[in-house]
Amino acid sequence: MANYTAADIKALREKTGAGMLDVKKALDEANGDQQKAMEIIRVKGLKGVTKREGRATAEGLVAARVENGVGFMVEVNSETDFVAKSDPFIKFGNDVLEAAVAANASTIDELNAASFEGKTVEELTTEAGALLGEKIVVRRVARVEGENVAVYLHKTSKDLPAQVGVLLAVAGNDVETVAHDVAVHIAAMSPKYLTSESISAEDIEAEKRVAEETARSEGKPEQIIPKIIEGKLKSFYKENTLVDQDFAKDSSKSVAAVLEENGATATAFERFRVGA
Repeated sequence: MANYTAADIKALREKTGAGMLDVKKALDEANGDQQKAMEIIRVKGLKGVTKREGRATAEGLVAARVENGVGFMVEVNSETDFVAKSDPFIKFGNDVLEAAVAANASTIDELNAASFEGKTVEELTTEAGALLGEKIVVRRVARVEGENVAVYLHKTSKDLPAQVGVLLAVAGNDVETVAHDVAVHIAAMSPKYLTSESISAEDIEAEKRVAEETARSEGKPEQIIPKIIEGKLKSFYKENTLVDQDFAKDSSKSVAAVLEENGATATAFERFRVGA
């Protein structure tokens, strides 16, 4: 009988994020030696990388930080929430964030090519997949620069790492509190655009077409269709544009009004939600 206990199994699962059966097999093969068992799990994991390529990665975490007035945020994904909350995966996410900051990365290609402790993020991702026994993906990175950059990370479950992250750039003096409040608003209300002016002409035309086609299909009189389209666009702006949304903490005010009251102007934002 192999020389290990239930506590040894638990400890190795926490270190590697590997499944119960894989951990027991590795400990059996290593005769209870934890370090050797970790090496076995890693080697077997590397052999299984190709088999995992087509698997879905809907779990994971968002990590973010501000460095010298620049905010960086990354999303890394796993297959299961068990791995997503494991210490090795959380460390991997933080290592990827460190690489993004060091490389000043703003695209996924720049991030994958960035290095951390002598290895590229792409290499670290392969190693993480081998260690954890799941498909691991570095999905995206964001870079936001401004006078003041707020970062907000939100846990949708106390047992998991942050699933929602926001970077918000705000211009103005003494705006830390309002920047934080608006970042929390962004996390909750998920606006798509900063202002109506930042919406592409293509997106606006698409909304107009949908409004027009809907009005015609409902048999609305031809002469009122332009007003219906105008009303639908206003609703679209209010729902999807940050400054036009009702402020989450006080719906009697718009986000624009709250910013103005505090002498602040939002200049850029990014919002990540795991898997979305």
